[in-house]
Amino acid sequence: MRVELVKRPEMSRTMMLVSPLIAVGLTVVVAAAVFAVQGFDPLQGLWLFFLEPLTSLWGLEQLITKATPLVIVALGLSVCYLSNNWNIGAEGQLTIGAIVGSIPPVLFPHFVSPLVLPLMLILAAAGGAAYASVPALLKTRFGTNEILTSLMLVYCSTLFLDWLVRGPWRSPQGYNFPITIDFNESAILNPWSIGGVYVNLSAFVALALVAILAVVMRSTLKGFEIRVLGQSPRAGAFAGFSHRRMTLFAFALSGAFAGLAGMMVVMAEIQKLQPVISPGYGFTAIIVAFLGRLNPVGILVAGLVIASSYLGGEAIQTSLQMSSKVATLIQGVLLFFVLACDTLILYRVRLVGGPSRETARA
Repeated sequence: MRVELVKRPEMSRTMMLVSPLIAVGLTVVVAAAVFAVQGFDPLQGLWLFFLEPLTSLWGLEQLITKATPLVIVALGLSVCYLSNNWNIGAEGQLTIGAIVGSIPPVLFPHFVSPLVLPLMLILAAAGGAAYASVPALLKTRFGTNEILTSLMLVYCSTLFLDWLVRGPWRSPQGYNFPITIDFNESAILNPWSIGGVYVNLSAFVALALVAILAVVMRSTLKGFEIRVLGQSPRAGAFAGFSHRRMTLFAFALSGAFAGLAGMMVVMAEIQKLQPVISPGYGFTAIIVAFLGRLNPVGILVAGLVIASSYLGGEAIQTSLQMSSKVATLIQGVLLFFVLACDTLILYRVRLVGGPSRETARA
């Protein structure tokens, strides 16, 4: 008895919907095995990791807080991936966006105005877009691999931030810690209470971007151009679409979204710059984008699912004294199963009795 993969005559729409659920189910099984190997009750571990954080208003508030940057970054990445451009450097674009957007409160701390907040967001989006344009330009001009260049630029951005907060932007009142001065009141996103759950502006921005991108991808010429160039660059060229311009557009849009997300994380949670401003939102957003099927609404749901894993990691760290790296492990397992289960969209599994063809020939 052996297992064979048989190519389907066309893509299975059913498996396109079901395969993420299979991936989540397999991830739960692996997570249970991880808890068991560590000597803990698997059911208790699964409860603490996946469900317990959602049983309180504080947990829901944290879920929205952590899901928001993931959704925003993943929306931008989805445009890149749909257009067949592979941006892996959203973490670096997020960092540079936060740095550029922080110029007003750090360098002009006495500039207090209602204009500060929108100015910071515009600067952050512009900074992220400019940084993302570097691998796009290298690809269109010299044919470099955008996966490698965008990934390498992540390290440049994080080291640049580290140098800033330890050097020219270090706060004189920071007791020699590598931090900038605290942002003034006009540069902070304050939360609002909705039914006892505190959310800030960034959550509404994420919802608005989901709605806008869903309309753009479904009902506009630009969305059609993105899909055509992603599925068949040659057909897109015949239609008069430029793959070079699309590469620049997709990277710039993705970088702008990442920069916007990074700035809002800093404005809402940290309210100053420090060596680390993101727990890896830019990398985790790749999982969110694929788990959400590169669809804006799917990304919104996937963002909430993955954000719960961050809370689950904190819960098992507190309750079971397990390493928070377990959350990262489970996120990686989930991405693996998502990509593996996508095979079922193009292939179906068939059990065949008797020896394989190679064995029979031998």
